[in-house]
Amino acid sequence: MQLPLPLLAPGRAAPRSLSISGHVYPVTIVRHRLARRYVLRVGAGGVLRLTIPRGASIAGGLRFAERQAAWIARERTRQQSRSAPWRDGTVVWFRGQQEMLRVSGGRIALGSEGIDARAGIEIRSTVEDHLMELARRELPARLRTLAAEHRLEVSGVSVRNQRSRWGACSSQRRITLNWRLVQMPSSVSDYVILHELMHIRQPNHSRRFWREVEGVCTWWRDAERWLRRHGREIL
Repeated sequence: MQLPLPLLAPGRAAPRSLSISGHVYPVTIVRHRLARRYVLRVGAGGVLRLTIPRGASIAGGLRFAERQAAWIARERTRQQSRSAPWRDGTVVWFRGQQEMLRVSGGRIALGSEGIDARAGIEIRSTVEDHLMELARRELPARLRTLAAEHRLEVSGVSVRNQRSRWGACSSQRRITLNWRLVQMPSSVSDYVILHELMHIRQPNHSRRFWREVEGVCTWWRDAERWLRRHGREIL
């Protein structure tokens, strides 16, 4: 299950700039012959990357970017928050709740989890390593339980640190899950798992596939809304 984020192919770029609410953003323009619409991403340092479909105008693309001013501001805030070091009081998503990290006496508390701080290692790395191990214990077991309930066989399951997918299902019925599922509500995590399991029945995103999803996960639309609203905060 891939995030609804555009993956931009390399192209000939032309530098531009865009002034939004008094802030000047550098803009890199990239034409892509397969693009069907304007696509905007905010890169490191606030550089905007604007993909222009074949036949569309740069001026039209810049007007499109200007209309995304509120989104650009939110994305920059998210990026700045994400790059800030974690410390006592930092708020982190865990099991669908925003929990405050408590650091004291060589221990880190996150919700119900107690984690040993490691000398010389950043708090974020320590917490994320702990959550990765938690995910490796919990997610494969949950997937196999749901697979058995729906009489599906998987050849294997792995948990990884993915940056653009919540999960994936290969043609060999091997499923990969993002460790960050443990940061979501259980209903959303289950939806992602069921989504990938249904690719065993329908290896596509056709209407038949979504009927399969609806048959096993009636709350999938609510889960999708949660992912659209909060997924970027987790990644």
